[in-house]
Amino acid sequence: MHTAYLHADEVVMNVDAWAGQQVLVVGASKGIGAALVAALLDRGAAQVWAASRSGACVDDPRVTSLTLDATDEPALAAAAAQIGAATDRLHAVIHTPGLLQNDVLRPERRMQDISLEALHASFAVNAFAPMLAAKHFLPLLGHGERAIFASVSARVGSIGDNRLGGWYSYRAAKAAQNQLIHTAAIEAARKSRALICCTLHPGTVDTGLSKPFQAGVKPEKLFTPERAAAQLLDVLAGLTPADSGGFFAWDGQPIPW
Repeated sequence: MHTAYLHADEVVMNVDAWAGQQVLVVGASKGIGAALVAALLDRGAAQVWAASRSGACVDDPRVTSLTLDATDEPALAAAAAQIGAATDRLHAVIHTPGLLQNDVLRPERRMQDISLEALHASFAVNAFAPMLAAKHFLPLLGHGERAIFASVSARVGSIGDNRLGGWYSYRAAKAAQNQLIHTAAIEAARKSRALICCTLHPGTVDTGLSKPFQAGVKPEKLFTPERAAAQLLDVLAGLTPADSGGFFAWDGQPIPW
């Protein structure tokens, strides 16, 4: 069982854990993804692959930008081939894209608000995209050394913690994401016992995704992307292979399925 080492009133800086690492961040152009790229560089990462639809451009020789739509499987396969040709020692993949609302999707308050189009949109980004990323990038992590595949999820995806209802598409897609990555962790462990697969709840982060829903959030629980990135990197640094398949909050606490 993973023991939490973060507390709500502090951010523990496990800087050395990321020094010299080669890391892929998917969804790296804004929000948590962009903050993760910056934090990894600050912590001494040797190489960061920054993948996004816009081709995130960071002025640092350690960053390689990739133009990538997280739902485009041929593009994922091409990115995996490009990274695999450049290194045989990828240490982590952190997958950040998420979708809460768009032109067809709004968090539903009741069953009558559900539409098939909205369900498809939510599952495509929140569940299918991270699983496709796992399919193509996990082989780059199976080199026998400690490695991590982490996908940013949300606490509302917890079935055991659901007491408010609503948000059908988003909740269900995030629950599917957690199950898919958990299942991938079981298979991955058969090939590399040092490989950790997990999903993460970053808390409520001040990004475009959460902006319409921040009114009821206490100021101390609304994290900047920079703080969220620091906390997630610290959680990942503290995980062991025994934690693989788990779902963890920003403070390191496990979240029930």
